[in-house]
Amino acid sequence: MGQGESSYKRYLEGDEDAFNEVLELYYNNLTLFVNGYLNDVHASEDVAIDAMLELVIHKKRFDFRSSLKTYLFAIGRHKALNHLKKHRRELPLPLDEAALADRDSLEREVIAGESRRAVLKALGELPEDMRVAVHLVYIEGLSYREAGKVMKKNEKQVDNLLTRAKKLMRVSIETEKGNIL
Repeated sequence: MGQGESSYKRYLEGDEDAFNEVLELYYNNLTLFVNGYLNDVHASEDVAIDAMLELVIHKKRFDFRSSLKTYLFAIGRHKALNHLKKHRRELPLPLDEAALADRDSLEREVIAGESRRAVLKALGELPEDMRVAVHLVYIEGLSYREAGKVMKKNEKQVDNLLTRAKKLMRVSIETEKGNIL
């Protein structure tokens, strides 16, 4: 049992402070993951909070058969897709400087370093399924099976997505390096 699961179990047993540990472990990464779908930091924060609230409101739903991280990211994906459906007809407003600063700050918390900018750009250019697979496996550290559960795909499909994503990202990163030099 991982740290998140043990903290959540302590929360279920009455230790209210243990839920803060769960928040600290998963909230920022969940927000960044959801932002990959929504491309709106504030909406992503709201969706991530909603996903975390599922753990409080529906305590019996998580059965400890998968990791808590897998469970939360599946909820986050579901809520992000629902948010997109609900707000599909609304035209996105251009980001102001404060929103851009929030977005940059969030990304800096999770992904640091100058050399990773090209990787982020390449990741952003991937088709959604590939981007989600890369994020879940390489950034969040989920197994192919766990990523498959979140994405509703089998392990082979996740493997194929990652293989194609790596090829596309390699080309994009090499092109980006050529443009910088």
